[in-house]
Amino acid sequence: MGRAARALGFALGVAWALPLSLLAALAGVLALAFGARPRWSDGALVFHRFPWGPGGALALGNVILHTGASLDETTATYASAAAGRFDVRVRLGDHERAHVYQAMVLGPLFPLLYLACGGVSHRNRFEQAADRYAREGRGWWPWPRPPAGH
Repeated sequence: MGRAARALGFALGVAWALPLSLLAALAGVLALAFGARPRWSDGALVFHRFPWGPGGALALGNVILHTGASLDETTATYASAAAGRFDVRVRLGDHERAHVYQAMVLGPLFPLLYLACGGVSHRNRFEQAADRYAREGRGWWPWPRPPAGH
């Protein structure tokens, strides 16, 4: 795919995910008064030190709300944590980047499909794909491709 096509695809994805991005950006702006710090990172607006939530990060559209100081921190994969091992770790920013890509394709349908697939769980295909992308640098799409010729 050429550079112009990638840029167009990115712009269309940003536009399609805009309702989610605006909602998350509003939460991020409100969090500024409580110590959140905004930063642009790889096509996403990241609010570090987000003061609300159980910890970790949440990607909505092209905005990531992160309770920590850096997306470079590692976290256990969902499957590893579910097994009680916590030994397979990935960079949190890479995991959240997969959710940004998912939201850019699915737009406002992303949270509905995410919840329909089980919400925050190692069984959720969105989380499995995000962990795969964070481990391997590919495979962020949560459904397999159809076989060639079909």
